[in-house]
Amino acid sequence: MCDVESLIYLPFLEETGYCPTMKYAPATEIFEHCQRVGRHFELYEHALFQTETEGATWDDEADRWRVTTSRGDVLSPRFLIAAGGIMHKAKLPGIKGITDFEGRAFHTARWDYGYTGGSATEPMDRLADKRVGIIGTGATAIQVVPQLARTAKDVYVFQRTPSAVGVRGNVPIDREWFATLEPGWQRDRILNFTSAVTGDQPDEDLVDDGWTDVLWRDTQREAATPEEAAELERVDFAVMETFRRRVDEIVEDPETAEKLKPWYAKHCKRLCFHDEYLQAYNEPNVHLVDTDGVGVQEIGPQGPVVDGTTYEVDLLIFASGFEVTTGLVSRLGFDPVGRDGQHLSERWADGAHTLHGVMSNGFPNLLIAHFVQAGFGLNFHHYLSELTDHLTHIAASCLADGIATIEPTVDAEEAWVQQLWAAGKGFGRYAAQCTPSYNNAEGERSMAAARNIAHPGNLMNYVAHLERWREDPSRPGTVTTLVEA
Repeated sequence: MCDVESLIYLPFLEETGYCPTMKYAPATEIFEHCQRVGRHFELYEHALFQTETEGATWDDEADRWRVTTSRGDVLSPRFLIAAGGIMHKAKLPGIKGITDFEGRAFHTARWDYGYTGGSATEPMDRLADKRVGIIGTGATAIQVVPQLARTAKDVYVFQRTPSAVGVRGNVPIDREWFATLEPGWQRDRILNFTSAVTGDQPDEDLVDDGWTDVLWRDTQREAATPEEAAELERVDFAVMETFRRRVDEIVEDPETAEKLKPWYAKHCKRLCFHDEYLQAYNEPNVHLVDTDGVGVQEIGPQGPVVDGTTYEVDLLIFASGFEVTTGLVSRLGFDPVGRDGQHLSERWADGAHTLHGVMSNGFPNLLIAHFVQAGFGLNFHHYLSELTDHLTHIAASCLADGIATIEPTVDAEEAWVQQLWAAGKGFGRYAAQCTPSYNNAEGERSMAAARNIAHPGNLMNYVAHLERWREDPSRPGTVTTLVEA
């Protein structure tokens, strides 16, 4: 399930009239709602399922993109929106010997119920005699480990860095209360949550969960004085201390408890909330293998090797997340070819070059839906809805005004990244002290990592840039051509 409240994470609840069953809906319900949205807006008849984009090349004479697919289609759209996903491409760790393992192995996003038994809603009944290892202790693993603990003979959790795990407190949603909500309630609730988790402290906390409680005061901003910096650090430490105390309150073995305590600042990794993960370590079949921050360095034929000890397992699960800071092209699965035959991967060899994260010079009418040089937020629904409003405005306004092509200038792109760096210098210093994660590009120090940043802080600050741009009829920072009469 997602760790963001269903009422603000599931889109178009007002439009579809759907009331989620729980404050945090399970994956099956999220998928069902995606299908509901598809039916409600009649999207199915416009979709090409089981079809991959193989290439996209700009045709300068026709002022259109030429898109080819895995089914032999040739499409000629005026605008191409590259919405290839944000966290969708599974990432395997680069561990020595990873291909030498002789047991069964898979990534959590490629779950093999044929091996484990069960389903998304039923116990994995084929693991009763199996030794299972799981590499990773992030937002996915904290949900997986308790399920494995219920059915597997033994579970070995290989930990690089412990997660900070707070109270989830999942409860059913009161349908009678839901029926009383006034029109516009979802937008109001979404904006309220975004404000609460970026330190704006709204008058009322509508969502009232672990996120809003922990992030009510933003501590990653640039401090104006040494005294303010010390106060922000104190607040940050106090928040993380509550997570560490929770470990002591739940985990019975003192040695295991110490290894599960997160000793880093609260914005270094995505915080987690769950009511069964820490409790799983009290089960006799669950074993924590702490790697003291270095991660598993070697996998042998029988299983992971840590400090010279081989942990023999029948099944090895990689809860290693998804590509976030890698190049956009690798995640799209195709490399757009812009004006003069230039590939996007070539133009972005040293990192992204965009205006507002959505347009790139040399690639007319290419609109990008991602968070690189754009906004971000805990609630992806909010970010994506704001972004798609902007992308559709660009396309619709160009069509209405007879504009054939639009792209940013190089100067506008450089001005934008300079603006991002200026806005993000506070978090840059903050992240430099963090343990590796996708929040700081796994600790990478390069121009590409520096350019592939997201707009820091409150998502609505980024949205304000987009709104000001839309209100200016000159479309500042871009060059356009008109449709020939």
